[in-house]
Amino acid sequence: MYETVARMRRKPGGVAWIRAWVDAQSTRRTVAGWISTIIYQSDENPNVVRMTVVFESRESCHATAATPVQDYLYHQMLTGLEAPPEWHDKESISMMHKSDVRGA
Repeated sequence: MYETVARMRRKPGGVAWIRAWVDAQSTRRTVAGWISTIIYQSDENPNVVRMTVVFESRESCHATAATPVQDYLYHQMLTGLEAPPEWHDKESISMMHKSDVRGA
């Protein structure tokens, strides 16, 4: 799996805006190789939001990023942020899930 993580600083009222933005996408879009998206805010600073998007592979992540639709959605997302996100891409090397634990 391959993940891209964005560290973002939201505008005031941005949590509701981000939820609406994600909900609008989820009802009308399919992305080849996409597995999941998680958005969470920091306990230390509620204005800092992180988004992790998981893909099947580096190739599917980069192919999605290069599409005109993704470019449009990215610029739409920027309207709810104070500045462009800081991105960190990474290859997943291991993952544990509750269902993987014996006796859970």
